[in-house]
Amino acid sequence: MEHIKAICQSNAISDQNISPLSGGDINDTYKITTSQEAYVIKINQAKRFPKMFELEAKSLEMLAETNSFVIPEVIAHGDFEKYTYLILEFIDSDQPRNPAESFAVALAKLHQNKSDHFGLEFNNYIGRLAQYNLPQKATALEFHIDLRLEPQFKLAHQNGFEFEGLDNFYKNLETIIPEESASLIHGDLWAGNHLFTPTQACIFDPAIGFAPREMDLAMMKLFGGYSPEIFKIYNDIFPLESDWDSRTKLWQLYYILVHLNLFGSSYYGQAKQIISQYQ
Repeated sequence: MEHIKAICQSNAISDQNISPLSGGDINDTYKITTSQEAYVIKINQAKRFPKMFELEAKSLEMLAETNSFVIPEVIAHGDFEKYTYLILEFIDSDQPRNPAESFAVALAKLHQNKSDHFGLEFNNYIGRLAQYNLPQKATALEFHIDLRLEPQFKLAHQNGFEFEGLDNFYKNLETIIPEESASLIHGDLWAGNHLFTPTQACIFDPAIGFAPREMDLAMMKLFGGYSPEIFKIYNDIFPLESDWDSRTKLWQLYYILVHLNLFGSSYYGQAKQIISQYQ
């Protein structure tokens, strides 16, 4: 705890009470409480994930600029001795009167931030894996194959997992992926990466990029935790391309491959099943 106290003091946060927070498997995370404020601090070894917290801070600031969701304010980030850290505003959770509407409205507003290209001006992380956003791509098809699927398939191969028929799979995607412009997405929108304040929804731990907006919806459906009402309200506000629900598994493949490369063989069969569905 001494290094955490020293980091806090170097950022003018004094008289602190430090308590561990659960939920992450990559970083050590703590709540810092002072007489006036509360903060979250995330800590890791400086050499382990280069620029992870710098990129997370940049991503949170980009999300905040959309005025869509509540986003934790970035207080500070940097290195201290052998550690790297990120200090954020601590946000208390509560339940608004209409949580489904609050979330759907915010998500639609986020996705209305558009770009002419797919990707981002910097690479980042999804979990502890590198996520590639460069070079930016002109189409959703190129983006999904070159920057999302291919890096994960290559990593899976290195980890001993083989996939057959990918050329035919990629060919079929040409008629499946819609030609919709890129939206700014959260990129890792499972239920553990959001909470509610008394009036609004809040999101954090992003893996942002300008991407097909259906990717966020697919991730929301992958592990559950989101009301069906959210998807209905979202579609009423910001109508999706036709047959969007038929593409959910396709977008989920990226996240399944990420989990395969993070956690191992329990996701292998699911990945192969999705590929066969679109071959």
